[in-house]
Amino acid sequence: MRELIYIWLRKIESMKVFKFGGASVKNAEAVRNVGKVLNAYAEEELLIVVSAMGKSTNALELLAKAYFEKNDEKHEIYQQVKVFHNEIIKGLLISSSSHTYDDIENLFIELECELENVPDPNFDKVYDQIVSYGEIISSRILSAYLNEEGLKNRWMDAQNFIHTDNTYREGKVDWESTEKLISGKLKPIVKKQLVVTQGFIGRNKDNFTVTLGREGSDYSAAIFAYGLEAENVTIWKDVEGVMNADPKKFVDAIKIDAISYPKAIEMAYYGATVIHPKTIQPLQSKNIPLFVKSFMNPEAAGTIVGVSKEIENHLPTIIIKENQLLLSLSSKDFSFILEDNLSTIFNSFAEKRIKINLMQNSAISFSVCIDNEPNKVKELIQHLEKNYSLKTNEPVELITITNYTSKELEQLTSGKKLLIEQKTRNTLQLVVS
Repeated sequence: MRELIYIWLRKIESMKVFKFGGASVKNAEAVRNVGKVLNAYAEEELLIVVSAMGKSTNALELLAKAYFEKNDEKHEIYQQVKVFHNEIIKGLLISSSSHTYDDIENLFIELECELENVPDPNFDKVYDQIVSYGEIISSRILSAYLNEEGLKNRWMDAQNFIHTDNTYREGKVDWESTEKLISGKLKPIVKKQLVVTQGFIGRNKDNFTVTLGREGSDYSAAIFAYGLEAENVTIWKDVEGVMNADPKKFVDAIKIDAISYPKAIEMAYYGATVIHPKTIQPLQSKNIPLFVKSFMNPEAAGTIVGVSKEIENHLPTIIIKENQLLLSLSSKDFSFILEDNLSTIFNSFAEKRIKINLMQNSAISFSVCIDNEPNKVKELIQHLEKNYSLKTNEPVELITITNYTSKELEQLTSGKKLLIEQKTRNTLQLVVS
């Protein structure tokens, strides 16, 4: 009976969460298109989560690096970021009397003052304070534009609701505090008016910005939906939905109409970029469906994630992770790679916060495929080479195929050197160079 009551309550709850990524707000024309999409939902109870504009996160990453390294190039990068956003504001024809100019100028003054301070010795902390300006500025511009177009909305700071620990660049959410804040303080506002906020960012107890991981705006949308107990979440992309392969690499890629939560988690874990890996779990816990739709064709059905019973299909899914590094370890004293050695190795990866994408071990060696992040990898190697002999292969690709056939295997390994092959009943993983 309690379950039936819960389902009935969910049916009358009409609150929705929309997430727009960088490609959907990459320039003035794109922002205007977001306005057109939202016009169709003008009467809805709606929370908008927006990413940084276009490739501005990449530029801000360079800015953070230059600032941390005390490189004078920071001034040039800063100006490029500022000009990029000011051009978008001008292109949107926001009136010269708009407070947006002052708001954005004040944000850039804040950023410029940050750049004049002595950088904190913790680069990850520096990164979060600098790079987070992308989402703040983007959401300010979108909010102002929508207000001028008659879509009255309220801009809100996501950091006032999403609380995290001190793990900079990959913040762990304080779910109890976050859910309480979103449900108690944000939900009443969303019920009254459209709200625009940011993805990717939260705040720790020391009042510093903490980001949720690269491409973490999807995750933010899921966190807000969890706290709001939203009816559904829609991620607006530049593709028609979740595809069985990257359409930029495979012209014959096919849209998947519906998939289960576990299948979506699996695809995200293996590296499918259409959904951030942490997005699904909060939604699954409250049975909130996720739609992946095209902002260029908003009327199309897209893909629904979270069907109670997955529609059976035997489409192969192909996921390719590029810029990988294959690291092989063997003990210097020729001892076996057993529990003691494995414990030491795994602790090293955990300490350096490096995710293992694939691993394989034999009696005297242990190989892993990891993201090739130079700074992290360098520290890891320096730590491990004290006790182990190391060999590296780079760059390599990690290919994951579900529902695989010999056809996909031949197609994806043609002209490449196969370094590792792992098979289960339904999944094939290959490391190739």
